[in-house]
Amino acid sequence: MSKVEEFEELRPLLFSIAYRILGSVSEAEDAVQETWLRFDGSSTRPTSTKAFLSAAVTRISIDVLRSARVRREEYVGPWFPEPLLNDPYQDPARSVELADSVSMAALLLLERLSPLERAVFLLREVFAFGFDEVAAAVGRSEAACRQLLVRARRHMEDGRPRFAADRQERQELATRFFDALQNGDVAGLQNLLAADVQMVGDGGGKAPQLARAVVGAKNVARLLGTVYPWLVRIDVSFEPHEVNGQPGAIFRDRDGKVLHTMVLDVLDGQIQTIRSVINPDKLGHIGPVADAWAVDREVKQVRRQPN
Repeated sequence: MSKVEEFEELRPLLFSIAYRILGSVSEAEDAVQETWLRFDGSSTRPTSTKAFLSAAVTRISIDVLRSARVRREEYVGPWFPEPLLNDPYQDPARSVELADSVSMAALLLLERLSPLERAVFLLREVFAFGFDEVAAAVGRSEAACRQLLVRARRHMEDGRPRFAADRQERQELATRFFDALQNGDVAGLQNLLAADVQMVGDGGGKAPQLARAVVGAKNVARLLGTVYPWLVRIDVSFEPHEVNGQPGAIFRDRDGKVLHTMVLDVLDGQIQTIRSVINPDKLGHIGPVADAWAVDREVKQVRRQPN
């Protein structure tokens, strides 16, 4: 195969590695492109193209993550990963690990790890690389990588999200949730929520967002059941869609532009967490982005009008 063909065959894997390290679709795509430039500019062909490219994209992603950490410390409000609608890399032998590792909850948990711990954990636990390949990718000895993995596992096990194993059950619950939301059924919503459910939004200071997390089934159901009917009045709609491997939806304004995404964490037949990404900088890869401030102003204007 030509260099281009080899690279394109491995592109899904490279993107999936980079996205899980960075939590950003745009930065992962940039890392993959930089990997191609290094590969294309190399005068020799590596013994293993997969090993070479995986190591390159890992090192590039680690460097980007180190600088991104500084920006995230100054981020306005909660920081969430950029929503991923479809993971391009599929491996039937690793399907559970791949699905678990791409969820919003898991990616947020990975934020507890240092960049090196994160890379070692993902390459070994999720993508099943050998320790020799992991060591080559991160530029550390195999012994050091084993120690990094032990620390990473400890951090991950302390807060590892546990989702309902039955995909169909999750999807059925999500369908009931979005039906209740569509109908403004507060009682129906409340019945689907865990008692200590949390609803959190990521606007990054660039879109209207909740001042703080809304906690409790009654509070979350009341807020959703009250706000969404007003959005319907100005032609906001949603389409159910998996987001980061979990049940979710894409919300759009009357022109079909992306307003925000929503994803549901489900455990024991109830919704534990509702996360929305409304920061426009994190939605452009999905499609044209709506003006969330304009939508907010229109809702307020409609609510002031007499019935």
